[in-house]
Amino acid sequence: MDEIYYEVLDLLKTLISIPRVSREEARAADAVEAFLRGRGCAVRRSGNNVWCLSDDFDAARPTILLNSHIDTVKPVAGWTYPANEPTEVDDRLYGLGSNDAGASLVSLIATFLLLRSSSQAYNLILLASCEEEVSGRNGLESVLPMLPPIDVAIVGEPTGMHPAVAEKGLMVLDGEVCGVSGHAARSEGVNAIYKALPVVERLRSLQFDRVSDFLGPVKISVTQISAGTQHNVVPDLCRIVVDVRTTDAYSNDHTLEMIRAAVPDCRLEPRSTRLRPSSIALSHPIVSRLVTLGREPFGSPTLSDQALMPFPSVKVGPGDSSRSHTADEYICFDEIREAIQLYMTVLDGLRL
Repeated sequence: MDEIYYEVLDLLKTLISIPRVSREEARAADAVEAFLRGRGCAVRRSGNNVWCLSDDFDAARPTILLNSHIDTVKPVAGWTYPANEPTEVDDRLYGLGSNDAGASLVSLIATFLLLRSSSQAYNLILLASCEEEVSGRNGLESVLPMLPPIDVAIVGEPTGMHPAVAEKGLMVLDGEVCGVSGHAARSEGVNAIYKALPVVERLRSLQFDRVSDFLGPVKISVTQISAGTQHNVVPDLCRIVVDVRTTDAYSNDHTLEMIRAAVPDCRLEPRSTRLRPSSIALSHPIVSRLVTLGREPFGSPTLSDQALMPFPSVKVGPGDSSRSHTADEYICFDEIREAIQLYMTVLDGLRL
């Protein structure tokens, strides 16, 4: 355990030193691939996604996916330490992507290396994926068709090692409310802005019958409005953008149908419905073991690659979500050690 801990800690420091914003992860993928090959893993790669299977993979057994991402957001202003230079201060390691989600990635890599040759009642797939921060189509989504069937996934994200058993999905809707143009000096036309006002109010107050146990209600927010060509022309079109955070109470498609029915005067088109809400039963063996170990299930408002997984998944990893995407992002050394130990305790001897 100690040996692999220090090895993956060095890997994390290497990753921090490599700029790896979404869609520019090639060098980071190279580093992960070289690390795994150097430890005897049969590595496979597609684009900037790197994965490998446990040594005695048997299609007759259930399969667990261990997944986290190698990409980061761009560094924000305000860093007092170099964002791409691993900096150790007391019990902390500072650096871009240290918390989100480098610590989770290297902890899952350590777990895979410790378990890949052991006799278990399941298979393991380790996947270090790219483009998570932008929900890119060349990331996890592109790799899933290349993998054997998966029964459940552990998604590494900073949760303080508490299991996120549900996660909100996302739809961005483009809306149009139509009017009739005319001269603003005369009582002509139908002002599309005025027609849009009750639409915006309806969306602001819209509620659905079912409420998720862990995620609460579907959240609908009008976030952008635009209309008009010049001051003396009654606008014949008002455009709105609607941010919809969906829950496991409804599918994205069902949610879209209900929103459209609520505002028939507004033409709504989704940019995508692919970022789905997710959930896993509290009775699932992985969740049950985490709860037995004193970890508290919760619902996550933040999006991850869980949204692209058509199978059960639980999001759990070292660190704190509040540190993500902030200046002077850090991870504590003990958090990585604890994560490896907890992953091992949950997975070793597990039966699905």
